[in-house]
Amino acid sequence: MLSLYLCLVDPYFSPFLTPSVLIERYQLLATKLHRTPVLTSSSLDQLAGASLFFKCENFQRSGAFKMRGVQNALLELGQGGYPDAGVVTHSSGNHGQALGWACAEKEIPCTVVMPSNAPEFKKRAVALTGARIVECTPTLAARIEAVQAIQRETGAIEIHPSNQAPVIVGQGSAAWELLEDCAKQGHSLDWVGVPVGGGGLLAGTAFAVHVWNRLHGSAVRVFAGEPTGADDAFRSLASGQIEHNENPQTVADGMRTELGAINFPVIKAHVTAIHTVTDPEILHGQLLLAERLKIIVETNCSPPFAAVLKHPEVFHNQRIGVVLSGGNLDLQAHHWGA
Repeated sequence: MLSLYLCLVDPYFSPFLTPSVLIERYQLLATKLHRTPVLTSSSLDQLAGASLFFKCENFQRSGAFKMRGVQNALLELGQGGYPDAGVVTHSSGNHGQALGWACAEKEIPCTVVMPSNAPEFKKRAVALTGARIVECTPTLAARIEAVQAIQRETGAIEIHPSNQAPVIVGQGSAAWELLEDCAKQGHSLDWVGVPVGGGGLLAGTAFAVHVWNRLHGSAVRVFAGEPTGADDAFRSLASGQIEHNENPQTVADGMRTELGAINFPVIKAHVTAIHTVTDPEILHGQLLLAERLKIIVETNCSPPFAAVLKHPEVFHNQRIGVVLSGGNLDLQAHHWGA
C-alpha cells in the first residue's frame, strides 16, 4: 500500500522502491560525497539509557547533509542538459551553500533567495560559492514569491531545499549509510532519528529506512525532533494534514520553515513519531554533543538527541541512530545556554 501511495504522490519515487535501484543510485552519489563517520560515546549512552550512533553530517561537503539532495537533484537535471539560466532556490544557509558549491563545480549559474534574518556568516558562506544572493523578508511566502519572480525573469530551474522528490531521495542516503555502517559492526538499529524543518531529510530518511526494511526484513522505525516554537510537523502528523507556523520562534534557524505537499505524504506514511523539544533542551543537547563527542554541530542538529533524553519511556534500552545534520555554526555569536 505504501509503495502505491508514494507513486501516486510523485512517480519519481517508484523505481527507487526497488532496493537494487536505490543502492545503485546511492553508490553513484557516494562518488560526489564524503562518507561521514558514525561516532559513539559511552557516557552519552549512559546518560540516555540507550545505545546511540551519531551519523556526523557536520563533516559532509559544505558542512551539512544538504549536499546529498543537491547532488541527486543536479544529477537528474543534468540528464536533460543544464539550463542556460541555471538554478534558483531559497535557503536560510545550508542548502544554498551546498547548491552554490555544486553549481560552481559544474559552472552552472546559481541564485539563492535568503531571508534577511539569516545568520550573516551563512550569507557570507553562500556568497563565497559565487552564487548570487537575493534577500527577502523573513517569511516562507516571501521566499516562494522571490523564487517565482526569478524564474519568470530568467528561466532558472528551482532546486527546492526540501519539497522535491530527487532532493528527498538524495537526503535519504545519510540514513542508508548509517544503517550500513552499524550493520557492519553488528548493530541492528531500532530507530533512526533526524531533525525536521522543511521535511526533506525526514522524508528521505523515512523512504530509505522503508526500503532498507523491505530488503532486510527489519523493523527500523523513524522519528524526528522539532522545536516547540516551530512545531508544524508535529501538528501535521497529528492532524493528518499540513499545518502552518504563523511566527516561528526558535534558536534552530534552519527549522523555521514548513513541510510540503511532496514530502508530507512520505512522512505521514512512514514516520512513527515527532517529538517536540524546547530551546533550552536543544541548547543543552548541543552542548552535551560538543562536550562528549568533541565535535561542533549546529543547533539544528540537536532536537532528535534532545528528544531521546526527554523521552526515556520511549527510547530506554533501544539502539538509536541519530543524524547530526550539519556543523555550520557561528561560534562568535553562539550562546551555549538558554
